[in-house]
Amino acid sequence: MKVGKDMGRMERRQKQKSSSVRVIWNKFRSNSLLKKLLWIALSLAIIGLLVFNIFIWTSDVSKLETPVPQPTMIYDQNGEIASKISNSSIEGITIKQIPKDVIHAVISVEDQRFYKHHGVNVFGIIRALFQNAASGEVVAGGSTITQQLAKNVFLTHERTLTRKVKELILTKKIERTYTKDEIIERYLNQIYFGEGAWGIQRAAQVYFGKNASELTLSESAMIAGLIKAPSAYSPLKNFEKAVERRDIVLELMKGEGYIDQADIDRALEQEIVLEGRKMDDKYKGKYPYYVDYIIEEAIEKYGLTENEVLSGGLHIYTELNPVVQSNVEEVYQNESLFPKGPSNQIVQSSGIFIDSSTGGIQALVGGRGDHTFRGFNRATQLVRQPGSTMKPLAVYTPALEQGYEAFDSLEDKPLNIDGYQPQNYDQTYRGQVTMYNAVIHSYNVPAVWLLDEMGMKYGVNAVERFGIPLQEDDQSLSLALGGMSEGTSPLSMAQAYTAFANDGLMVDAHAIQRIEDANGELLNKWQKNAIRVTEKEAAQKMTYMLRGVVNEGTGIKAKVSGYEIAGKTGTTQLPFKQEGAKDHWFVGYTPELTGAIWIGYDQTDETHYLSSSSGGTATAIFQKVISMSVSELQEKSFDLSLIEKKYDQQYSSMKKTEEKKRKEEAKRKKEEEEKRRELEEKQKKEEEERRKEAGKERKKEEKEKAKDRKEKEKEEKKNKKDNEDD
Repeated sequence: MKVGKDMGRMERRQKQKSSSVRVIWNKFRSNSLLKKLLWIALSLAIIGLLVFNIFIWTSDVSKLETPVPQPTMIYDQNGEIASKISNSSIEGITIKQIPKDVIHAVISVEDQRFYKHHGVNVFGIIRALFQNAASGEVVAGGSTITQQLAKNVFLTHERTLTRKVKELILTKKIERTYTKDEIIERYLNQIYFGEGAWGIQRAAQVYFGKNASELTLSESAMIAGLIKAPSAYSPLKNFEKAVERRDIVLELMKGEGYIDQADIDRALEQEIVLEGRKMDDKYKGKYPYYVDYIIEEAIEKYGLTENEVLSGGLHIYTELNPVVQSNVEEVYQNESLFPKGPSNQIVQSSGIFIDSSTGGIQALVGGRGDHTFRGFNRATQLVRQPGSTMKPLAVYTPALEQGYEAFDSLEDKPLNIDGYQPQNYDQTYRGQVTMYNAVIHSYNVPAVWLLDEMGMKYGVNAVERFGIPLQEDDQSLSLALGGMSEGTSPLSMAQAYTAFANDGLMVDAHAIQRIEDANGELLNKWQKNAIRVTEKEAAQKMTYMLRGVVNEGTGIKAKVSGYEIAGKTGTTQLPFKQEGAKDHWFVGYTPELTGAIWIGYDQTDETHYLSSSSGGTATAIFQKVISMSVSELQEKSFDLSLIEKKYDQQYSSMKKTEEKKRKEEAKRKKEEEEKRRELEEKQKKEEEERRKEAGKERKKEEKEKAKDRKEKEKEEKKNKKDNEDD
């Protein structure tokens, strides 16, 4: 038994020993695999790092040494050269000529760890990732100054992994090739500061009339604040906004330790004097406002950098119609067509004309007076309330879609809807009017009544279908009259009205057809995007009424002999109690060409406002452009084949009814006039009789008085004689 037990113990020990050996062997094998994986990973990392550095080493950033811009060529719709653009206006200066305050201000607002990182700010990227994740969209970026320089000079703005890798490689190459001072010097000499100013030296001259080396702390902070959005923060356009931005930059500089509170206090006390020298417009070609928009579209829609567009030797083919564009520019040089303003501020205006079927922008002018390269373009960037030009979009188109007809009766009576009391421009009410008459005479009350009657949601939906975004505050009945919290642009209004001319189909407005590089290789081209805004029949009905606006309504001054024109006038109220208007609009179209005209002041106040109506200003400008451009118009009449016969009959019936009412009214007035005359004649005769009777009575009384006098005289004589006898 004992031997059996010993044998059992030995077997168990053998098994345990065998198990231990297997565990040790497995651990060894596992560690061996782990070591292999680690070696492989390390090898790949080394190889990757080597390859990455090879890319960095072979990258060429010598372009930063002596930038030689190639002009970009602009072609019109016929393929002919229309203009050329370049950013050769850069006036470079050395780092020694740039004040420390400028450098510190730019670093504080654009790249606070500039002197600490090696081209990539990891902390900035992490912060941007958290901010973007929190907001659910891209609201912040982590690009350093070096990355911005690499992107602006060498790359496009496309959001791809390949582009980001290229940016990282170039950034590292720049950091290894140049010192921090050389990088900031090139950055400040390359960047655009607005108002046509490229580089810090030009910016100092444009805004403050001095060299960059003379800039104060306050001026340095203001210029640094421009980099984010030069047009929005320009002190020449919005001084208060520029000052607010400067104050933010000063606080950032304080936070980085470049200045203290005492420096800020002294900076705030410094007077900001905008004595900038007017920049020579380095764009020497034609059509400056159109070219400005081409540049904007190339950057915004096609992901090109400013440097690529301005000095990349590109070939940009556009929708520009040189005949229409030249005519618009000529009209805008004619002072007699525009209201006269005070000497210190001219009445501003913009106009844009779009091919209704293709969406191609054929012509645009963004303002009156001197043009500033890439300055404020009122044809595309202006945002104002559109007035009654909104009525066809927000009220009458959706009403037609809901089954209303052009000759249906609408109420034109005093209206009070939750305190909102619209009034007609002439302060009178007509009881009931047809939709047609409400449109052509631009009556306000019927439009508001109709929007309320059919439902606000239909109006809001229609406006958004026409491509005009609305705020939450815009969803009220005042939308019927163009009441918006912000407003819209002439470009958006013109694009919306193309749907009427194009049988309900709206094509995205665009200036660029295609873009080729310096070697003629296609970079990008326009992709047609057409949206059916409304049905063909509704569009034709709307055109029928808008044609009436020009033929016999408020837009009659837009008539062009031999050509059918349709459109709508619009006028907006002043923000203070005064007779006049803030904005004048006319949005009109021929069978092929749609245009929008806006007139107003950049800043409206008690001494700068419009005194006339839009029917006499914006319409006249539109009429002049179209009448000069008839050589470009193939169609003279609208195709209203779906509704014209029916509507002509209803129009004729309406006119007969109106004529009958007019005759009845005339007859009534005539009868009233005859009765009034008869009454006056009767009253006159009665008065004459009364005068005659009064005359007779007067004569009788006079005779009686004369008789009494004679008898009295006779009696007196008798008494006198009797006294004498006595």
